[in-house]
Amino acid sequence: MTPRLPRSPRLLLIATVVLVVAGVVLLALPHEPSASASPTPPPAAVPAARPSSPSPSEHPAASGAPAPATTAATPTEPAITSALPPHGEGVAGDQAIQQALVAAWPADLAAEDERQLCAEGRQLLRADATGIGRAKWPTYFGDPDQAVAPAFATARFRVQAVIARRDGAADRSVVHLVWAGTDRGGTYTDGRITDLHFTRTTSKKEGGSTWTPQPRT
Repeated sequence: MTPRLPRSPRLLLIATVVLVVAGVVLLALPHEPSASASPTPPPAAVPAARPSSPSPSEHPAASGAPAPATTAATPTEPAITSALPPHGEGVAGDQAIQQALVAAWPADLAAEDERQLCAEGRQLLRADATGIGRAKWPTYFGDPDQAVAPAFATARFRVQAVIARRDGAADRSVVHLVWAGTDRGGTYTDGRITDLHFTRTTSKKEGGSTWTPQPRT
C-alpha cells in the first residue's frame, strides 16, 4: 500500500487567498433587479372631497332666487261652509265662524272702511230679511209698495259673522255675511251666506266718502 503524501501548508494558503479574492470580485459586480423584485409605484394622490353647494330647490333663500309671491283668493261658498261649526251650535259657534272668515279671506281694506262696511252690511241684510229699516236705502229697495215682502221674522234673526273686503278695485267692496233666521214657515236655519256689494261715493256737502250698496240684479 502506497503511503499518502502530506499537503503543503503553502498550497493551502494560496487556495484560500484565491477564494477570498474571487468572493470580493463577485460582491463588487452590479446586480440588475429582477421583475419580481420591482418596486410598486406609489398610489396616485386622491384630492380631498369639497363640500357641494346647496341646490336652489333645497334652499331657495341661499340661492338668491325670490320666493314666489302668494295672493289671497276669494273663498268659495263650499270652502267656507266646510270650515263652519255644525248647524245648531248657536251663539257659541259664532266666534269660530268669524275666525274662519278672517283666515280664509285676509284683510285688504283700511280699518275705518271695514268697520263702516260691516255696520252697513249688517243693517242692509236685516232690512232685506226682516223689512226693518228699508227706508234708509230707497234706491236699493225701490218703491215700498212694490218691494218684496220680508221673508224672515225679527225674533231669531242674527248675524253670526261678517267681514268686508275689496271687490277687485279700490272703490268697490263686498261684505260677506253668515247669518241665522226663522223663515215665514217657522223653519230656523243658521249658517246662511250672503254677499252684499258696495261702491265708494264722495259727498260734495260733507266733503267725505261713503259706501253705497249696489242695486240687486
